[in-house]
Amino acid sequence: MYVLDLREVDETLLAVVGGKGAHLGALSRMDGVRVPPGFCVTTDAFRRIVAEAPSLDDDLDRLSRLEADDREGIRTLTAEIRRILEGIAVPDDLAAEITGALARLGEQAACAVRSSATAEDLPTASFAGQQDSYLNVVGAEAILRHVSRCWASLFTERAVTYRRRNGIDDRTVRMAVVVQQMVLPQAAGVLFTADPVTSDRKLASVEAGPGLGEALVSGLMNPDVFKVRDGEIVARTTEHEPPSLTDAQVVRLVRLGRRIEARFGHPQDIEWCLAGDDFHIVQSRPITTLFPVPESGDEENHVYLSVGHQQMMTDPMKPLGISFWQMTTPAPMAEAGGRLFVDVTKRVAAPASRAGLLELIAKGDPLTGDALRTVLDRDGFIRTIPDEDSPGPLFGGPPAPIETDPAIVTELIGNSEASVAAAAAGIRTRTGEELLDFIRADIQELRRILFDPRSHRVFMSAMEATWWLNERLEEWLGEKNAADTLTQSVPHNITSEMGLALLDVADVIRPHPEVAALLQRVEDPSFLDELPKLEGGPEAREAIEAWLDTYGMRCVGEIDITRPRWSERPDTLVPLILGNVRNFAPGESRRRFEQGREEAGKKEQELLERLRTLPDGESKADETKQKIDRVRTFIGYREYPKYGMVSRYFVYKQALLEEADRLVRAGVLHEKEDIFYLTFDELDDVVRTSQADNHLIGRRKEEFRSYQALTPPRVLTSDGEAITGAYRRDDVPSGALIGLPVSAGTIEGRARVILDMADADLQPGDILVTAHTDPSWTPLFVAAAGLVTEVGGLMTHGAVIAREYGLPAVVGVVDATRLIPDGQRIRVHGTDGYVELLP
Repeated sequence: MYVLDLREVDETLLAVVGGKGAHLGALSRMDGVRVPPGFCVTTDAFRRIVAEAPSLDDDLDRLSRLEADDREGIRTLTAEIRRILEGIAVPDDLAAEITGALARLGEQAACAVRSSATAEDLPTASFAGQQDSYLNVVGAEAILRHVSRCWASLFTERAVTYRRRNGIDDRTVRMAVVVQQMVLPQAAGVLFTADPVTSDRKLASVEAGPGLGEALVSGLMNPDVFKVRDGEIVARTTEHEPPSLTDAQVVRLVRLGRRIEARFGHPQDIEWCLAGDDFHIVQSRPITTLFPVPESGDEENHVYLSVGHQQMMTDPMKPLGISFWQMTTPAPMAEAGGRLFVDVTKRVAAPASRAGLLELIAKGDPLTGDALRTVLDRDGFIRTIPDEDSPGPLFGGPPAPIETDPAIVTELIGNSEASVAAAAAGIRTRTGEELLDFIRADIQELRRILFDPRSHRVFMSAMEATWWLNERLEEWLGEKNAADTLTQSVPHNITSEMGLALLDVADVIRPHPEVAALLQRVEDPSFLDELPKLEGGPEAREAIEAWLDTYGMRCVGEIDITRPRWSERPDTLVPLILGNVRNFAPGESRRRFEQGREEAGKKEQELLERLRTLPDGESKADETKQKIDRVRTFIGYREYPKYGMVSRYFVYKQALLEEADRLVRAGVLHEKEDIFYLTFDELDDVVRTSQADNHLIGRRKEEFRSYQALTPPRVLTSDGEAITGAYRRDDVPSGALIGLPVSAGTIEGRARVILDMADADLQPGDILVTAHTDPSWTPLFVAAAGLVTEVGGLMTHGAVIAREYGLPAVVGVVDATRLIPDGQRIRVHGTDGYVELLP
């Protein structure tokens, strides 16, 4: 059969009638839900039409080879595919089925002819507006012609591009067509069962306009907008007089929408019409842009803080990466949308812990602090609990006194290195269940090292000293962010040393043109094997491998154990090395470090001399000197615990990939990387049973692709509301972009907006503008004149390294990569925390 009545279908027939048809069929079976009568032309009809044109195979092959950014090529080829499809005559028997179904609606009935693709209205991809639909189509000939147009619209340029972005193969998608009798309403519009602006699942949003509503959906008409919570209208904006809906109708529509949402198990984007006093539902699809809500296991209100914003890595993590992070951290962490969140509900519910937590968070990231305060200011959202029920401090209590002794740092680093070496030696011969048991036990040793109270006291005392210096020196001398200069070129900063060490690698390569020429052509990691054949190649290879021995366990998004490490993909370093060869003279690493140390020393002397001229100056100077010594001795270690953790993760990863290879050879897994889509416990089960749920792995891969399109909020509530926070400042020039000042100084230059480190091409004087920078971005900092990021705080990695290198930096600039065009000249005010776009 090529035609099915809507009442004959539901979601189980998605492959036959497409997403729209499946949803409308399910709705038509719900009591009390009116769906205009109609039928579906099935995907079997589409397959038959495609079979009539063998040349389409070649066109689809050519389309699959086009890059996603080849817009002209995609536009030309998709136009040709559509022309072929629209030109194929509908076979007589198929046409007879369609016209027979049409006769049951009324041969001269006005109909809507609507595309319904199999990859449409899905929980992870809505495809809203990507294929074509037609209204007021009358007569059998016109219906057949518009059915052909819907088939062809599977290959609009926008639909093909959307599928590419969502990882969907064009050949796997089929097109059905829904034909429905038109409703002639007095009002129509859209109902979102979750607020599309804030993602609040308990706040419904109704948009309504007179007539068919096509002008509303097309953006040609301003709608009446109603916000509804708990059966009451809590906000409204009306553009029509009288409004398109009465208050009672709005509440009734939302009540209907909640039933539909419950039926599909996901917030819905519902298109509706009002005819007489009856609502007709003409479409319902999942809202795919909402950030998921962590599972709490109870009905209480909760508030969550994003871990990714603290770690400067807001990309989604794969399940194995999330699992390792959850096993490592002492704070329980919830997962949603491939990201991790800390539930701080109890900590902010207890008066004794609330103020300290708010102060600490706001000091590090004002946007997160303001967002959290916004939630707490709402009466009754967080129920106050007794102080004795509050859990311990999120980041540990006040650091105990500690002596400013460099030997403490040396000992802590030595202990960590020895522990990682012992893990590497112990894991070497382990396989199967024994390997998983070893890792599970060794993570306890990682936790012991990572959360050593003395280690915590070292970097916390350095951070406290930094805050003390900035606050006191501004109070006493009017000197803003004085600690920024004082922390340049400190010892034991493993992350800043990494960027400088890559400059030394460039020094080895620079004298050898043949080596540089080979690097220009690098496409994969095999280039290291080619180097020894060239003059200077052995030395270049030795320098690169020595660098990888120390830093090769790092990479972009390194907190996710599944990410490819530099040791696994050394070719990703080549653009950075070539940039250093091109932009710097020999000895830049030493020169830069010495310059930073000299500037810090001069700044220290200047500040102490000025302090001594003040009342009680000697006392102020002595106390300041102690804080400066504390900062310079300890602040570099701030970067080391994460380095130790990532080093150990790489030991685990190498062993797990060897185990995965054995599972592939045994036919248990399809490919090694499948283990990345399992939690640690699930992987443990696979190893013990030699059985894997490949359907689960496939579903996880699809979910991960969908998570990549989501932007995690800094603060998220259990209602799903994403809260961004605001700076609430009025001391910046008009039009300036506000952020958090984290490294003093002012710099003008060309903005280079870089979202992927592999695309980096910084010239001297360029200002790096990006979403976030974890430690892997440090090698780029040596070439930048300044830094602007969308995510970050005073003590996050990018801020620490910017101060170490003396780069003016402003972080937490919301939408910086969108608001600052690549190549735009900008002025970065690293002392005052804003960015100006220059003429």
